[in-house]
Amino acid sequence: MNRLNPLSAMLATALVLFNASALAEKLEFKQCVDIALAQNPDLAISRAQLEQAEAALRQADGNRLPRLNLSLTATRSNDALNAFGLKLGQRNATFGDFGAGEYLGPSTLGVAPRDLNHPDAVNNVNSRIELLIPVYNGGMVRGYVDTAKAYVRAAQSGDQAARQQIAKQVLMAYQGVHTARAYIKLTTEARAAAEEYVRISEKLHRQGMVVKSDVLSAKANLEDIKVKTVEAKNAEAAALNQLSLLMGRSLDDAIEVGEPVNPGLLAGSAADLRAQALNEHAGLRAMRSQLEGAGARVAVERASKKPQFNVMLRQDWNDKTLGLDASSYTVAGVLSWAAFDGGVSNAAISRAEAQRAELVAKLRQAEDGIGYQVTEARRKALEAEEKIAAREAGLEQTMEAQRLVKKRYENGMATLIELLGAQAQHDKARADLVAARYELAVNRAELKRAVGVLTSEQL
Repeated sequence: MNRLNPLSAMLATALVLFNASALAEKLEFKQCVDIALAQNPDLAISRAQLEQAEAALRQADGNRLPRLNLSLTATRSNDALNAFGLKLGQRNATFGDFGAGEYLGPSTLGVAPRDLNHPDAVNNVNSRIELLIPVYNGGMVRGYVDTAKAYVRAAQSGDQAARQQIAKQVLMAYQGVHTARAYIKLTTEARAAAEEYVRISEKLHRQGMVVKSDVLSAKANLEDIKVKTVEAKNAEAAALNQLSLLMGRSLDDAIEVGEPVNPGLLAGSAADLRAQALNEHAGLRAMRSQLEGAGARVAVERASKKPQFNVMLRQDWNDKTLGLDASSYTVAGVLSWAAFDGGVSNAAISRAEAQRAELVAKLRQAEDGIGYQVTEARRKALEAEEKIAAREAGLEQTMEAQRLVKKRYENGMATLIELLGAQAQHDKARADLVAARYELAVNRAELKRAVGVLTSEQL
């Protein structure tokens, strides 16, 4: 059976990849971020929470306005009190309804009037317009509105924080594709080298210059490289799937990534960046808004101990059928004050104050945590830069070492173990450089996210 040489195998693989990518939609990094921000399920949740907060604000603000109620009530009753009241409402009550026909003088004062105690059923249709006007509520409505406004701001900041997190996750998946492809390239080249070592060891074994175990070791090394190639291809597929999920797309949709992205390092000292994060980090702003809402909630609970005054205006019409006869109006002013409620209001105030104190502690804890994240992300970003410089220098050295050992092995002056060790060291140096570049991009993005300035344009 004929076997493809390493060059033919590489060309065949490239052709397959080209045909697959030709059918896929190619997306640059900014496009991926924009799609994710528009379609990501997590952001749909964030938007729904924001809409809830905005609706709560409209609901609270609506309590400032008068309330107009319209009602239509149809009644039929032969209850003595209700029947007489319905007749009065219709302005149809007569002396006969009091049993006047049964009154024959003082001697009949003890007689119970039948028409009054056992009336016939009365039909009534009540049409009503009622206007309730809030005048003073001790600041309770204002407190509800302030609470709702604070939660709207918190939801807006929370949505911004979620969007920045999604942008970072898109970068990790997007760069993960490029990193996996770099590993695929490395393993493909390593496989070609491993196949060459098998060929050389078999040739030297036929010449009696190496033992059979060298040939077996070379073949075992080749099989190990094949496994690493499969792992790299799976990592590429996983990164593409993750990118699809972040963009809210089906895993069956073929996509292709554009050019790799290399974020710049955010300028400033660690102290400057921590100070910037305290002002700009969306998560911290959300917590501060929640704290403002908790303070407004305390005001709401305190308002429950103050008097409340409301006005009611009502217009009624009563008739045996639907109509506008027997018109009447009612004007009322209601002053109420819960002078004693068994300590319920005081307990509610204490609970709201305790919740606010809890948020104060959580905010301080979060500020310290964000400061640490900024410092750590900046440290890792700078470390990644140093790693790249060291990996690039080390790569040149391992490349030269691998070349020298290979030459010595071909001349029978080195063992296969030495050759495979030099090759493994070179492969590791190349892989470490790929990993360092990925770490650099991720850590720079994390620094911008921690500070609170991460956008697709910033990347």
